[in-house]
Amino acid sequence: MKYQFIKNQKSIHSVRRLCEVLTVSKSGFYDWLKREESHRSRQNRTLLNKIKIISKQSNERYGSPRIHAELQAEGESVGENRVAKLMKSACIQAKMHRKFKWVQKSRAQNDRQSDKENHLNREFRASKPNEKWVSDTTQVKTRKGWLYLAMIMDLYSRRIIGWSMGHRNTERLAIDALEMAISCRGDVRNVLLHSDQGVQYTSWAYRRLMKENGIMYSLSRKGNCWDNAPAESFFHTLKTELVMFEDYHTINDAKMSLFSYIELFYNRRRRHSTIGYKTPHEYEDRLIAA
Repeated sequence: MKYQFIKNQKSIHSVRRLCEVLTVSKSGFYDWLKREESHRSRQNRTLLNKIKIISKQSNERYGSPRIHAELQAEGESVGENRVAKLMKSACIQAKMHRKFKWVQKSRAQNDRQSDKENHLNREFRASKPNEKWVSDTTQVKTRKGWLYLAMIMDLYSRRIIGWSMGHRNTERLAIDALEMAISCRGDVRNVLLHSDQGVQYTSWAYRRLMKENGIMYSLSRKGNCWDNAPAESFFHTLKTELVMFEDYHTINDAKMSLFSYIELFYNRRRRHSTIGYKTPHEYEDRLIAA
């Protein structure tokens, strides 16, 4: 920084004023200018360059915790506080749209049947792949109408293992996502699949597909988004990191954007705090290697 200052100096008058502001002598100031850059300063400059590269590669979606994890994966021995300070000094921060508020809907009376069918019961940790899945559907606005996205997540690695997109929110949309998940995972017998009580998830065709593959079902209680928190969290991340910054002109534009985010970024590159800032693919590969 001081070398840039030397380059920009125009007059002795500016130096005199600067010394008055800093309350230092001119001799001390010029002595400081002649000193070589410290080892710490060189390290910070190198780290900051790497931070900028990682931030750019994540499309400015990473804050200091994930950038710190990325640096550690590259072999850098550095503390998270140091990374945060360097990012703050360079005005680097995660691109994040306004946060949503999850509103818990009130229920006039207890839904006893739903309580009995909520087999997941907010136990969102899984000890192995294909133990617990969650599913949900959201909508994305385009200039040509709405695009609906159905997805299925494996709670072990937080990987999106099944998804489908379409113009209408129908049982076919949910079935396509489930068929993709089954094809991706192979033997899925005894998987517990959790969803809300939408008609697409309680339809006869959807339940038949689950039964044919030995998949057990679990349902959220009515109006209770917290029963399916990981799926809600994924859609929140999708919208605040991607959708809210886009202006999709066509349905196909939105499809390509969502595909790129899910398969190329979220599953393969995005570091998840829930799994120790590993990527879903990396987390599953470590299990196979072990």
